[in-house]
Amino acid sequence: MSVFQTHAHGKLLLTGEYFVLDGAVALALPVRYGQSLRVELGGNPDALTWTSRDHEGNTWFEAVYELPDLHLLKANDAGVAHTLTRILRACQEQNPAFLAVAKAGLQVVTQNDFPRAWGLGTSSTLIAAVAKWAGADPYPVLFNTMGGSGYDLACAYSEGPLLYRLLAGMPVIQPVKFDPIFSDHLYFVFLGKKQDSRAGIQQYRERVFDKPSALKKISALTSQCATAPTLEIFEKLLIEHEAIISNILDITTVQASLFPDYWGVVKSLGAWGGDFALATSTRDEAVTRAYFAEKGCTTAIRWSDMVLPGR
Repeated sequence: MSVFQTHAHGKLLLTGEYFVLDGAVALALPVRYGQSLRVELGGNPDALTWTSRDHEGNTWFEAVYELPDLHLLKANDAGVAHTLTRILRACQEQNPAFLAVAKAGLQVVTQNDFPRAWGLGTSSTLIAAVAKWAGADPYPVLFNTMGGSGYDLACAYSEGPLLYRLLAGMPVIQPVKFDPIFSDHLYFVFLGKKQDSRAGIQQYRERVFDKPSALKKISALTSQCATAPTLEIFEKLLIEHEAIISNILDITTVQASLFPDYWGVVKSLGAWGGDFALATSTRDEAVTRAYFAEKGCTTAIRWSDMVLPGR
């Protein structure tokens, strides 16, 4: 018998990467892909049996915990099991009744509907879904376990784009109508590898620069991108945004390094060096896809097939 089920949306960060950690306003996009969580009674008595499946239904993680103390009895991946324990215990800190009584045992099944390599938020959708199950605030759970800005949690149960910032360490979320009239010219291109966000953040932290000025510029560009009336103006804003981050991190832009001969604009999304990039194109869709396929990027998703438009 199912006692709880939910589905959390994945995310993409269009503007504000890295700087959102320090209070810059970022434009975040909840996506149509995400992760489901289903809880049922049964299994081993006084135990939590956990199964995680990928987008093809294959089990990639399994664990059994003793309840209510979450002592790990067995798992096929100790590292993942440890992270999950921290998330569950962080929820228990807010709600001591969570998992306190389960004599019949609990079986939890999670499943992504996107390849985990895509970097759309396997961890953030899990935290959002588990916190919803536990009746807990997901932000302290994130901040006390995985870390990050929390924009991905804001996307998990949002139906459309949003502006996100941290003010005195607290999330400030503003839904925004962002469904560009030029969206038919926008594609999300998977670059072929999962990027380590924490490594990118560490590199950002080590840089010395005029942070107040950079935060102001990035926030202004976020606002301008969210209201850009034409593709041409939008592209100019993306180029300026890429140049600021490239200069501060001392990293070549993804367009210069991978797609120097491309006719449109390619912008990194989230941690630089992997996951998805946004590509603009005024050419035919088949021609655009063929270009990226020749570069080894065979996954190109149209804006309307990726982003939740909002109400």
